Amino acid sequence: MVSSALQAAVAVLAAGGVANAAYSIATTDDIKETAATIAWDLLQYYHGNESGQTPGILPGPPPAGDYYWWEGGAMWGTLIDYWHFTGDDSYNKLITDAMLWQVGPFENYMPPNVTASLGNDDQGFWGMSAMLAAENGFPDPPEDKPQWLALAQAVFNTQAAPDRHDDTCNGGLRWQIPWVNNGYNYKNSIANGCFFNIGARLARYTGNTTYSDWAEKTWDWMVNVKLMDDKYNIYDGGHVEHNCTDINRAQFSYNNGVFLLGAAYMYNFTNETRWLQRTEDLLDATLKIFFPGNVAYEVACEEHMSCTTDMLSFKGYMHRWLATVTQIVPVLAPKILPVLQKSTEAAIATCIGEANQRTCGFKWNTRTYDGSRGAGQQMNVLAAVSSLLIGQAKPPVTNGTGGTSKGDYNAGGQGDQFGVVHAPVTTGDKAGASILTILILAGAAGTFGWMSIDL
Repeated sequence: MVSSALQAAVAVLAAGGVANAAYSIATTDDIKETAATIAWDLLQYYHGNESGQTPGILPGPPPAGDYYWWEGGAMWGTLIDYWHFTGDDSYNKLITDAMLWQVGPFENYMPPNVTASLGNDDQGFWGMSAMLAAENGFPDPPEDKPQWLALAQAVFNTQAAPDRHDDTCNGGLRWQIPWVNNGYNYKNSIANGCFFNIGARLARYTGNTTYSDWAEKTWDWMVNVKLMDDKYNIYDGGHVEHNCTDINRAQFSYNNGVFLLGAAYMYNFTNETRWLQRTEDLLDATLKIFFPGNVAYEVACEEHMSCTTDMLSFKGYMHRWLATVTQIVPVLAPKILPVLQKSTEAAIATCIGEANQRTCGFKWNTRTYDGSRGAGQQMNVLAAVSSLLIGQAKPPVTNGTGGTSKGDYNAGGQGDQFGVVHAPVTTGDKAGASILTILILAGAAGTFGWMSIDL
């Protein structure tokens, strides 16, 4: 049942719409046609289905290509939403093959060949895409393959293990997973945000409070360590040798988005007023910081175009997650949907670039092509355009409202091949786990230039 608030707000989208030389979003059919073309152009950056290439990943990591492993997982999430919003199943097999290829030997999205740059956030993005597949009712994999819900549970279980939450900074996840990696001494918002997000969504999907307990604990840690302040600014992170007091105050849209969506799920699951208030307050801060003039803007890097390849993809996640918030907390739809409409109008105005005269740029507020092109830029606009159909889409399901994906509370229990073996989270209210120390994986520290700010 679609709420009256959501119906009224969706009417704003139906009434709006602008066209440029390449694209229109004036009608539902226009939106679907525009999204289909942008999706096609996005996948021209993907070669994992070609002979000799690796399924699931965009070209990289540097210097072999521009993209780190996590962005492939983010792209499949974007395309799962594209299918959900438009009904176009052209890429469903491609998505499934890619998502299953990268699960790793323990089916927890920790493939050994990405060890040198494997962060909790990287693993988390693949886990969130698996969670999305379960919630959207994306076609289940063959029975002899890992299932979407179980994969999300596997990611959560490995991240809930005690060794991932040491006493430095009074808890919280580190950025990197292997101790040999550059950035292992950094605890950041996106790693903890992915964990919070998956926990909140698993709680709603399964009804198990183990997950919501961890989500609550993670939110409290963010506040206590001051990575989230009382005005709902979310800062990037801090170093363990400084007890996370040397806060890097850079603000990125995906940090706000991942916590905002998780908070919305926590309200939907608990029906507690404090979670509604947190969701609305974080929404207000997010719109103020990242949507000046109602157009998505990456405040930390866009003005001087100092954005890394990773940062060039953040706007799309924000659009998708804000759209989903309107379904699970419909009372917020009137605040969100008109902003998404205006932002998307600006986004498609950039899609007039290159020889095909439809390549999308990054600086949406210029409303013209800025010469910045790539998978992230295409993904952003695809997310924005397809999300305009949110009012016609089925809300995220649970195992009690039509969800078919099979779970496994013990998934991922073989743990980190880097140095420990974890016991899985149990079905009880507390996530207990044990650690067995094994031989540390040999190898030099890999460098991972995630952002332009020194860690």
